[in-house]
Amino acid sequence: METVTHHGRETAYDVADRGGDGSPICFVHGSGGSRDVWSAQHRLADRNPVVTLDLSGHGESDDIDAQAGYTTLSAYADDVLAVVEATESRVLVGNSLGGAVVMQLLIERDPDIDAAVLVGTGARLGVLEDLLDWLEDDFERAIEFLHGPDRLFHDPDPALQEESIEQLRETGQAVTHRDFLTCHEFDVRGELSAIDCPALAVYGEHDKLTPPRYHDYLAEEIDDAWIAALEDAAHLAMIEQPEAFNAAIDEFLDIVSEQGGDTTEE
Repeated sequence: METVTHHGRETAYDVADRGGDGSPICFVHGSGGSRDVWSAQHRLADRNPVVTLDLSGHGESDDIDAQAGYTTLSAYADDVLAVVEATESRVLVGNSLGGAVVMQLLIERDPDIDAAVLVGTGARLGVLEDLLDWLEDDFERAIEFLHGPDRLFHDPDPALQEESIEQLRETGQAVTHRDFLTCHEFDVRGELSAIDCPALAVYGEHDKLTPPRYHDYLAEEIDDAWIAALEDAAHLAMIEQPEAFNAAIDEFLDIVSEQGGDTTEE
């Protein structure tokens, strides 16, 4: 584990590097998660170093004192930008809340990157009111709901599902509730034209949390965008179908390279 200090706090991250000549890819987890959700993406490090970080209050990163919504989203964007600059990452990948963070960063900060991958996310991320209530008052019920059919997973290995449950418990109720409230307030539907790098919208075909139409909208509204549907997966497609997910990223990076994007190091 490595850390970068910024805005008076430390953000933890890992770098997996298997000697590939590609530029680093920075992966951003979703609500209640940590950098561990990207463990299967370390296989991509044969081509590009893989950078995975813990957002503030998650995993090994320091927490923030911030209200849910734009203030928290901006703090998370600060986390990502600090890691991107420390690792010289050129591609951003964000899942769910992480996708919102990536979009906010691209719209407001204009980081020097070559491409973005938006996974299980949307330009607006409204959350079911009942789920918000359970996250505040009955955390175990919220966890049970999220692990219901075709939400986080479609047909998961029991061990993977148990790891996901334990991850939410480890992150804790307060931070997870803050994450989902931040998602609930997120809405950049009128701002996607500001994203000026190639983008790939990836979704699990069974995802009820951020359904396929969310990704169709991203692909339609972002000028230079593609879409990839993954079979037999729901919201956490990168965990449930890692080989197909990694192949989609590989294919996308090939397209970006052919277009002249600098996804290989000099």
